Amino acid sequence: MVVLDTDVLLLAFAFQRDDRQKTNTAFLNKIQVENPAITVYSLMEILGQLSFNLSPERLSAWQLWLVNAYHLTIIWPVNPESPTSGLSFKAEIFDRPFERMRTRRAAFMDTLILNLAERTPDVDAFITWNARHFKEKSSLKVLTPQEFLEQNQ
Repeated sequence: MVVLDTDVLLLAFAFQRDDRQKTNTAFLNKIQVENPAITVYSLMEILGQLSFNLSPERLSAWQLWLVNAYHLTIIWPVNPESPTSGLSFKAEIFDRPFERMRTRRAAFMDTLILNLAERTPDVDAFITWNARHFKEKSSLKVLTPQEFLEQNQ
């Protein structure tokens, strides 16, 4: 399984004139059959960014035009329905991110996304257009969509 960073999906929805659009589209088309995933943190970043330009009704239909359209699995730090899910809040939101910030100098949201992706079984790679920001900071293989396509032709 590959985990997509926020920027891969934001490029698809918000930056139609970006030079990487053709490659990004080819990547998203290819990856749909390979059980791609995003973290709940990336999901919330995407929805937050798109909330400025989408109607409330369209935003509320995010499962259809995002999760279902790209066949995404959402990775949660704990089962959100579990009555004990709040017990790990401090470790998830402060302890683990702060440790990564301290030892690897990383932004808060990046630490949340990487920590969760690395703890998820069967994750093979982290796909981002900002690979240079992550390559020395993750135990996962970090690739751009272009690199992924080149390696999986």
